[in-house]
Amino acid sequence: MSAARSGTSRKIILWRHGQTAWNLERRFQGSTDIELTGTGVAQARRAARLLASLQPAAIVSSDLRRAAATAAELAAITGLPVEHDADLRETYAGEWQGLTHEEILAKYGEQYAAWKRGEPVRRGGGELETEVADRAAPVVLRHAARLGESGTLVVVSHGGTIRTTIGRLLGLQPHDWEGLGGLSNCCWSVLGEGARGWRLLEHNAGTLPVPVLGDDD
Repeated sequence: MSAARSGTSRKIILWRHGQTAWNLERRFQGSTDIELTGTGVAQARRAARLLASLQPAAIVSSDLRRAAATAAELAAITGLPVEHDADLRETYAGEWQGLTHEEILAKYGEQYAAWKRGEPVRRGGGELETEVADRAAPVVLRHAARLGESGTLVVVSHGGTIRTTIGRLLGLQPHDWEGLGGLSNCCWSVLGEGARGWRLLEHNAGTLPVPVLGDDD
């Protein structure tokens, strides 16, 4: 039965962690466990106040410190527990991890170019983007299913993992996932359950969603 006919109104908010020192240095973090900067903590606190007003029913987070600390700010306001799951970690990128953008281009230029063309690439000998989606998307769907017919789930994760998860939930081909664009620190995307599955309602947002008033709603 479709969401429209069954009356379901579930939403998923996919929230990227706050700023880290490696973000500022443009270093590829991947699964390296980097903590938030002071600015990152402030970003998380500001965003948490906004997201709390949406009355989330559950919070699940990557277990890496930058995501867990971001999730903790929302938990402190809402009183909700946070479930941590390693399958929501950022893409493991092997030898790319810890390198700056310029160093990656200098050492792995062809690999980088192939990745940007949408080819399946194990960056630095690490995971394929489809493998990231294979581990992360089921976690999100499992927690969303626990909401019942309504409710909002907040998923705290990482830019690459969020993009691939959104692509998978929307049924896009992996080659098209890059078209979703990236997420700024502590910004989020919102998926809503529609008649034909999940729909992207907001992307890279830093303010509260507003109703869509148009013929395509």
